[in-house]
Amino acid sequence: MLLHHIDKLFLIIDFLGVFVGALGGALGAVRDTRYKYDLVGVMGLAFAAALGGGITRDLILQQGPPLAFVDVRYLLAALAGAAVGLIFASRIGRNTERMIIVIDAAAIGLFAVAGSTRALETGLRRLPAFLLGGVTAVGGGCIRDVLSGRTPMIFERGELYAIAAAFSAAMFLVCDSLHFSRELSTTIGALCGFSLRLLALRYHWQTRPVRRET
Repeated sequence: MLLHHIDKLFLIIDFLGVFVGALGGALGAVRDTRYKYDLVGVMGLAFAAALGGGITRDLILQQGPPLAFVDVRYLLAALAGAAVGLIFASRIGRNTERMIIVIDAAAIGLFAVAGSTRALETGLRRLPAFLLGGVTAVGGGCIRDVLSGRTPMIFERGELYAIAAAFSAAMFLVCDSLHFSRELSTTIGALCGFSLRLLALRYHWQTRPVRRET
Protein backbone atom coordinates (compact mmCIF):
# COMPACT_ATOMS: atom_id res chain seq x y z
CA MET A 1 0.00 0.00 0.00
CA LEU A 2 2.81 2.39 0.91
CA LEU A 3 4.75 1.56 -2.27
CA HIS A 4 1.62 2.17 -4.33
CA HIS A 5 1.18 5.56 -2.65
CA ILE A 6 4.82 6.50 -3.30
CA ASP A 7 4.58 5.42 -6.94
CA LYS A 8 1.46 7.53 -7.39
CA LEU A 9 3.16 10.56 -5.86
CA PHE A 10 6.19 10.09 -8.13
CA LEU A 11 3.97 9.96 -11.21
CA ILE A 12 2.17 13.17 -10.21
CA ILE A 13 5.48 14.98 -9.71
CA ASP A 14 6.90 13.62 -12.96
CA PHE A 15 3.80 14.54 -14.98
CA LEU A 16 3.81 18.06 -13.54
CA GLY A 17 7.48 18.42 -14.42
CA VAL A 18 6.86 17.20 -17.97
CA PHE A 19 3.92 19.55 -18.48
CA VAL A 20 5.78 22.56 -17.08
CA GLY A 21 8.94 21.67 -19.02
CA ALA A 22 7.04 21.43 -22.30
CA LEU A 23 5.22 24.69 -21.63
CA GLY A 24 8.48 26.50 -20.90
CA GLY A 25 10.20 24.90 -23.89
CA ALA A 26 7.42 25.95 -26.26
CA LEU A 27 7.27 29.51 -24.94
CA GLY A 28 11.06 29.79 -25.12
CA ALA A 29 11.06 28.59 -28.74
CA VAL A 30 8.32 31.02 -29.75
CA ARG A 31 10.12 33.99 -28.22
CA ASP A 32 13.52 33.04 -29.67
CA THR A 33 14.93 36.01 -31.59
CA ARG A 34 17.70 34.12 -33.39
CA TYR A 35 15.54 31.60 -35.21
CA LYS A 36 11.99 31.63 -36.50
CA TYR A 37 10.76 28.18 -35.51
CA ASP A 38 7.76 26.65 -37.23
CA LEU A 39 5.25 24.30 -35.60
CA VAL A 40 7.61 21.33 -35.86
CA GLY A 41 10.45 23.30 -34.31
CA VAL A 42 8.40 24.59 -31.40
CA MET A 43 6.91 21.16 -30.65
CA GLY A 44 10.26 19.43 -31.03
CA LEU A 45 12.02 21.76 -28.59
CA ALA A 46 9.10 21.53 -26.17
CA PHE A 47 9.29 17.72 -26.19
CA ALA A 48 13.08 17.81 -25.79
CA ALA A 49 12.83 20.12 -22.79
CA ALA A 50 10.02 18.10 -21.23
CA LEU A 51 11.24 14.54 -21.78
CA GLY A 52 14.99 14.76 -22.36
CA GLY A 53 16.02 14.73 -18.71
CA GLY A 54 13.70 11.88 -17.74
CA ILE A 55 14.74 9.75 -20.72
CA THR A 56 18.41 10.32 -19.89
CA ARG A 57 17.74 9.35 -16.27
CA ASP A 58 15.92 6.16 -17.23
CA LEU A 59 18.62 5.13 -19.70
CA ILE A 60 21.21 5.49 -16.93
CA LEU A 61 19.08 3.48 -14.48
CA GLN A 62 18.61 0.65 -17.02
CA GLN A 63 15.28 -0.40 -15.55
CA GLY A 64 13.68 -1.15 -18.90
CA PRO A 65 12.50 1.30 -21.58
CA PRO A 66 12.25 4.97 -20.54
CA LEU A 67 8.97 5.74 -18.80
CA ALA A 68 8.10 8.28 -21.50
CA PHE A 69 7.94 5.42 -24.02
CA VAL A 70 6.05 3.04 -21.75
CA ASP A 71 3.37 5.30 -20.30
CA VAL A 72 1.55 7.33 -22.94
CA ARG A 73 0.53 9.86 -20.28
CA TYR A 74 4.04 11.33 -20.41
CA LEU A 75 3.62 12.11 -24.09
CA LEU A 76 0.15 13.49 -23.48
CA ALA A 77 1.43 15.74 -20.68
CA ALA A 78 4.21 17.02 -22.95
CA LEU A 79 1.75 17.57 -25.78
CA ALA A 80 -0.61 19.47 -23.47
CA GLY A 81 2.18 21.71 -22.19
CA ALA A 82 3.42 22.44 -25.72
CA ALA A 83 -0.13 23.20 -26.88
CA VAL A 84 -0.67 25.67 -24.04
CA GLY A 85 2.64 27.32 -24.97
CA LEU A 86 1.46 27.73 -28.54
CA ILE A 87 -1.83 29.21 -27.39
CA PHE A 88 0.09 31.89 -25.53
CA ALA A 89 2.38 32.47 -28.54
CA SER A 90 0.54 35.59 -29.67
CA ARG A 91 0.68 37.08 -26.19
CA ILE A 92 4.43 37.26 -25.71
CA GLY A 93 5.05 40.33 -23.60
CA ARG A 94 6.28 41.38 -20.18
CA ASN A 95 3.74 39.26 -18.33
CA THR A 96 4.58 36.23 -20.44
CA GLU A 97 8.28 36.83 -19.86
CA ARG A 98 7.66 36.67 -16.13
CA MET A 99 5.55 33.57 -16.57
CA ILE A 100 8.34 31.83 -18.49
CA ILE A 101 10.77 32.57 -15.64
CA VAL A 102 8.39 31.18 -13.03
CA ILE A 103 7.60 28.10 -15.15
CA ASP A 104 11.28 27.38 -15.71
CA ALA A 105 12.03 27.72 -11.98
CA ALA A 106 9.15 25.39 -11.12
CA ALA A 107 10.36 22.80 -13.63
CA ILE A 108 13.82 22.75 -12.02
CA GLY A 109 12.44 21.87 -8.60
CA LEU A 110 9.91 19.33 -9.87
CA PHE A 111 12.34 17.49 -12.14
CA ALA A 112 15.10 17.36 -9.51
CA VAL A 113 12.78 15.79 -6.94
CA ALA A 114 11.28 13.40 -9.51
CA GLY A 115 14.73 12.24 -10.60
CA SER A 116 15.91 11.63 -7.05
CA THR A 117 12.67 9.83 -6.19
CA ARG A 118 12.99 7.55 -9.19
CA ALA A 119 16.60 6.72 -8.28
CA LEU A 120 15.67 5.87 -4.68
CA GLU A 121 12.82 3.64 -5.80
CA THR A 122 15.18 1.61 -7.98
CA GLY A 123 17.39 0.90 -4.96
CA LEU A 124 20.20 3.43 -5.45
CA ARG A 125 21.79 5.21 -2.51
CA ARG A 126 21.44 8.91 -1.85
CA LEU A 127 24.57 10.19 -3.63
CA PRO A 128 23.63 8.59 -6.99
CA ALA A 129 20.05 9.75 -6.36
CA PHE A 130 21.37 13.29 -5.88
CA LEU A 131 23.27 13.15 -9.18
CA LEU A 132 20.32 11.72 -11.08
CA GLY A 133 18.07 14.42 -9.64
CA GLY A 134 20.36 17.01 -11.19
CA VAL A 135 20.54 15.12 -14.49
CA THR A 136 16.75 14.94 -14.68
CA ALA A 137 16.38 18.65 -13.96
CA VAL A 138 18.96 19.99 -16.42
CA GLY A 139 19.10 17.23 -19.04
CA GLY A 140 16.09 18.39 -21.03
CA GLY A 141 17.34 21.97 -21.11
CA CYS A 142 20.78 20.82 -22.28
CA ILE A 143 19.28 18.79 -25.13
CA ARG A 144 17.03 21.70 -26.07
CA ASP A 145 20.01 24.09 -26.14
CA VAL A 146 22.10 21.73 -28.27
CA LEU A 147 19.23 21.31 -30.76
CA SER A 148 18.95 25.11 -30.83
CA GLY A 149 22.63 25.49 -31.73
CA ARG A 150 23.70 26.87 -28.35
CA THR A 151 26.14 25.90 -25.64
CA PRO A 152 24.04 24.39 -22.83
CA MET A 153 23.23 27.14 -20.36
CA ILE A 154 24.46 25.15 -17.36
CA PHE A 155 28.04 25.15 -18.73
CA GLU A 156 28.30 28.91 -18.97
CA ARG A 157 28.75 31.65 -16.41
CA GLY A 158 25.37 32.94 -15.36
CA GLU A 159 22.43 32.49 -13.04
CA LEU A 160 22.15 29.60 -10.63
CA TYR A 161 20.47 26.92 -12.75
CA ALA A 162 22.23 23.61 -12.14
CA ILE A 163 22.99 24.76 -8.59
CA ALA A 164 19.28 25.35 -7.97
CA ALA A 165 18.56 21.83 -9.25
CA ALA A 166 21.27 20.37 -7.02
CA PHE A 167 19.91 22.29 -4.02
CA SER A 168 16.42 20.97 -4.70
CA ALA A 169 17.59 17.36 -4.93
CA ALA A 170 19.80 17.75 -1.84
CA MET A 171 17.04 19.18 0.33
CA PHE A 172 14.64 16.44 -0.75
CA LEU A 173 17.19 13.76 0.13
CA VAL A 174 18.04 15.41 3.46
CA CYS A 175 14.36 15.47 4.41
CA ASP A 176 13.95 11.87 3.26
CA SER A 177 16.95 10.79 5.35
CA LEU A 178 15.34 12.46 8.39
CA HIS A 179 12.26 10.26 7.77
CA PHE A 180 9.95 13.10 6.84
CA SER A 181 6.89 11.97 4.93
CA ARG A 182 7.46 11.64 1.21
CA GLU A 183 4.89 14.37 0.56
CA LEU A 184 6.64 16.81 2.90
CA SER A 185 10.10 15.93 1.55
CA THR A 186 8.85 16.44 -1.99
CA THR A 187 7.27 19.80 -1.17
CA ILE A 188 10.35 21.11 0.64
CA GLY A 189 12.74 19.92 -2.08
CA ALA A 190 10.72 21.36 -4.96
CA LEU A 191 10.15 24.69 -3.18
CA CYS A 192 13.84 25.03 -2.28
CA GLY A 193 14.98 24.72 -5.90
CA PHE A 194 12.14 26.93 -7.11
CA SER A 195 12.89 29.63 -4.52
CA LEU A 196 16.65 29.63 -5.06
CA ARG A 197 16.22 30.01 -8.81
CA LEU A 198 13.83 32.96 -8.42
CA LEU A 199 16.02 34.62 -5.78
CA ALA A 200 19.06 34.24 -8.04
CA LEU A 201 17.21 35.96 -10.86
CA ARG A 202 15.79 38.64 -8.58
CA TYR A 203 19.11 39.58 -6.97
CA HIS A 204 21.36 38.70 -9.92
CA TRP A 205 23.31 35.98 -8.14
CA GLN A 206 25.68 34.50 -10.70
CA THR A 207 28.47 31.99 -10.89
CA ARG A 208 31.98 33.20 -11.75
CA PRO A 209 34.14 32.01 -14.63
CA VAL A 210 37.10 29.86 -13.68
CA ARG A 211 39.47 31.73 -15.99
CA ARG A 212 39.72 35.42 -15.20
CA GLU A 213 40.20 38.00 -17.90
CA THR A 214 43.61 39.70 -17.89
